[in-house]
Amino acid sequence: MKIKQKEELFNIDITKLDEAVMAKVKAKWDYIAKPLDSLGAFEDIFVKIGGICGTDAIDVSPAYTLVMCADNGIIEEGVTQTGSYVTQVVAGEMGMGKSLSSFMAQSLGAEFVTVDCGMEGETPAGVKNKKVRAATRNFKKEPAMTESEVLAAVNIGIEEVEEIKEKGGKLILIGEMGIGNTTTSSAVISAISGYFADKVTGRGAGLSDGALEKKMKIIDEAIEKYGLRNIEDDKNRAFEALRCVGGLDIAALCGVCIGGALYKIPIVLDGLITLAAALCAENMIPGVKDYLIPSHIGKERGAKLVSTSMGFSPVIDAQMALGEGSGALMLYSLLKVTEVLYKSGTEFDDMGVTKYERFS
Repeated sequence: MKIKQKEELFNIDITKLDEAVMAKVKAKWDYIAKPLDSLGAFEDIFVKIGGICGTDAIDVSPAYTLVMCADNGIIEEGVTQTGSYVTQVVAGEMGMGKSLSSFMAQSLGAEFVTVDCGMEGETPAGVKNKKVRAATRNFKKEPAMTESEVLAAVNIGIEEVEEIKEKGGKLILIGEMGIGNTTTSSAVISAISGYFADKVTGRGAGLSDGALEKKMKIIDEAIEKYGLRNIEDDKNRAFEALRCVGGLDIAALCGVCIGGALYKIPIVLDGLITLAAALCAENMIPGVKDYLIPSHIGKERGAKLVSTSMGFSPVIDAQMALGEGSGALMLYSLLKVTEVLYKSGTEFDDMGVTKYERFS
C-alpha cells in the first residue's frame, strides 16, 4: 500500500478485532489448571493477539525487531548532550549486531532489522538505506518536514510491516535511534495532548536543569509558532504536529503502527518515541491502537501520559530509558514464556480436577 496524499491516510478504515476468537482465547486460559485470570495482563495480551491475528492458535515467533534511525535538526539548539554522529555510530553497531538491543534480540531469536529513514551521513553497513532526507530541519526556525516527506516516512513503516508479514513474521517489536528524538517526541505529544512542555518533557539521555528549561521553552515556542494547539480536527492536528515538530523516525514508526492494523500483525511498542508515534497514528486513524501492545513505562514524563490517554497498561515498570527496542524485547522474553503456558499448560481435565467457574 502506498499513500500519496494525507487524505488517503485519514480515510484508511481499520478492521475491529475478532471478538469471537478473543472469546476462544479467554476460554482456553480458563481451562488451564490455574485460578481464573491469575496470569493477569499476560492473559489479556494473548487475548488481544488472538483478536488481531484472527486465530486462537497463537504464535509469537518468529518475531522481528524493527528499529528506525534518523537525525533531528533541532539539536542545533543545544537540546542534547551529544551530536548527531552518535546516531550513525549506534546504527552501525546495530548493523553489525553489536548494539545492546541487538544482543538482546539475538538471545531471544528475534531477527533485527535496522532502517535509515533520515540519518545524516552515509548509511552504515548492515542498515537498510531508505533515507527520506539527511535529518529533519530545525523546527525552531522552520517546519521539520514537508507533507511529502512525512508521507514518505510513513510509507517506509507500512512497507516494512508488509515485508515482515510476507516473510511469516508473527510479531514486530519496534524501536528507534536518533539523537534529539526525545525533544521531537515531547513536542509532538505536547501539541496533540494540549499539555505544555513541562508536563511531558524529560531529560532525554541526560540534561542539566538549564538545558532542560531551554528544551521546554523551545518546544512551547514552536507549538505556538505553528499554531498547533489551535487546530481543532484531531487528524490534521496530529499530522501537522508530526510535520512541524516531529522526526522522520517518529513518522516511520507511525507507519509501522498503521501497517500493523492493515496487515493484522501485533506491534509491540517501546518507550517515549514509539508512544509518540502510536499517538499520532491513533489520532489520524482511530482504531490503530487496538493493534498495539505497550511494553513498559519509561522514565520520560510523556510516556506515562500517553499510555494513560490511550488506555494502555504496560506490564513493565522498571524506569528504563535505553530505547532502541529494548523495552519491547524485554516484554517479548515474557511473552515467549507465556506462550509456553498457553500451548502446553496442564488443563483441569488432565488433572482430574473440576475447573473454576466464572460468575461475573
